[in-house]
Amino acid sequence: MSNYEVAMEAAWLVRDVEETDDAIGVAVSEAGKRLNETDKQYVEVEPGLTGCPACGEPFDAAFLAANTALVGLLLEIDIFNADSEEHAERIAKSEVGGALRDVPLEVIEIAETEGDEDDDGDE
Repeated sequence: MSNYEVAMEAAWLVRDVEETDDAIGVAVSEAGKRLNETDKQYVEVEPGLTGCPACGEPFDAAFLAANTALVGLLLEIDIFNADSEEHAERIAKSEVGGALRDVPLEVIEIAETEGDEDDDGDE
């Protein structure tokens, strides 16, 4: 069994905002609050990035129109003792998806991590 770090992208809708920076702050805060309420403090929440189609430079994944924003969030979770990458993906989607119901999630990266030799598997 292996340990994995799973990164997911989430689409978060924020209403009644006038600036993208405010929308990003609200999205990160609301996602963190919902994860904390379901004892998922171990999920890291960050603003997502997207590449500029012209130059390729990364910028915040947020689109604002009519005081409503669609914000891309990056969610990262460590999965321990998974049988495979596919198993780690299913576990991550179940853990995060259960806390963030009705929020679209897409796995964007799965990386195997080094396990601690003294780990007894209780995580």
